[in-house]
Amino acid sequence: MNSALLTSNLPSLGAPRRGKVREVYDLGDCLLLVASDRISAFDVILANGIPDKGKVLNQISAFWFEKLGGICPHHMISISDEAIRERVGEGAESCFGRSMLAKKATPLPVEFVARGYLSGSWWKDYRSGMRTIHGVTLPDGLLDGSKLPEPIFTPATKAEEGHDENISFERASDILGSEMAAHLRDITLKLYEAAANHAASAGLILADTKFEFGLVDDQPIWIDEALSPDSSRYWEASGWQPGAAQPSFDKQFVRDYLETLDWDKTPPGPELPADVVAKTREKYLEAFQRITGRDLDL
Repeated sequence: MNSALLTSNLPSLGAPRRGKVREVYDLGDCLLLVASDRISAFDVILANGIPDKGKVLNQISAFWFEKLGGICPHHMISISDEAIRERVGEGAESCFGRSMLAKKATPLPVEFVARGYLSGSWWKDYRSGMRTIHGVTLPDGLLDGSKLPEPIFTPATKAEEGHDENISFERASDILGSEMAAHLRDITLKLYEAAANHAASAGLILADTKFEFGLVDDQPIWIDEALSPDSSRYWEASGWQPGAAQPSFDKQFVRDYLETLDWDKTPPGPELPADVVAKTREKYLEAFQRITGRDLDL
């Protein structure tokens, strides 16, 4: 197993803008996005990472951008090692497989979430007795993990720190303008439907996912990551049974382990034991192989 890359080291490019996982370098005419192996849980970055996780995120995003680019234009220019070497120069090898050259765009301040199943924060609200949640009315009788009558659009505001906040479509329209909000709602649901159908062909359920969009010359394009295990809930279709949390292809092993600790879920994050790291890595690699139909380029 490779060691985890927790931070990139490209001094010739200057200091990057760092998120929880990605590091963004401004190359002038475009951006270099480097996906590290950092992993966060409960909005805290943990002490150690998951080897090759960043490569999974980068290459699965590239797969989806290429597959669904006909529905919405995207920011990806290239993830090829040759293109990265040409633009980065010295030190580029450390970022091979986990880097993307991307178009610059002005990010929109809303996350675009599609849900086909009841889970996560929406299940918590529903379980509390709510039936109209942020302007969307759901029927009685649903369980944790139930399939919704039809996929729904549930936007959220983007938080620099802490949790994103779910909002109504009306609120998203106030922020973006009604025409842009309606257009991107429709794009979000089209992307979700196409991705869910492909996932189903691989024996997976795409329960929900989030998209981000940005503007180039006032026109929206799909940016950030695409349908990765970090931004989506993938479940095993053969084992799906509403009424409990579903086994997922993401950092569930990490969350389950952390819940056993006497940790207050504030920084600094604890170090993960080797078995939790190995099992989490295995899930990310399996998700990649089943979705793309090939092994990860390591």
